[in-house]
Amino acid sequence: MSIASYLKKHTEALVKDVGVEAACKLTGKSKATLGRYYSDQADHDDRFMPIDVVAQLEAAARHPHVTAALADLRGITMSYDADRRNAAVHSVNQDVIALSQRFAQLMAEYNMAISDGKISINESKRMLRETLAIQQVLLDMKLSLEQEADEAP
Repeated sequence: MSIASYLKKHTEALVKDVGVEAACKLTGKSKATLGRYYSDQADHDDRFMPIDVVAQLEAAARHPHVTAALADLRGITMSYDADRRNAAVHSVNQDVIALSQRFAQLMAEYNMAISDGKISINESKRMLRETLAIQQVLLDMKLSLEQEADEAP
């Protein structure tokens, strides 16, 4: 996979993470323009999303898709501990949802990694990050369950 197609794939993931309609509203770009940024058609080979648009979308996304892709291309491992929950109140149900989402992301990373028959170092690192994120969700879930048990009459 070329660098261009790799970046376009992650640009598409970013737009879809935020939602196409929401991405249009956030950036002031049309659906067609956003689509051109991740299009694999020859007419759009040299067209990439401007970095300010990436920053706007990544601020609203669950994951910094393009930034992570750029770091991955350089062999850099990103680490951040920003707890970006939407709800102020935390519950076990939210943990179950987060766990499901993280596991789905891990399986998606695995599927991409194994598609060529071998798992590269960078692919292993991406799967490790997802595994660590799952571990964090499980820890949050454990704490939520302990809190609920303490509050029970």
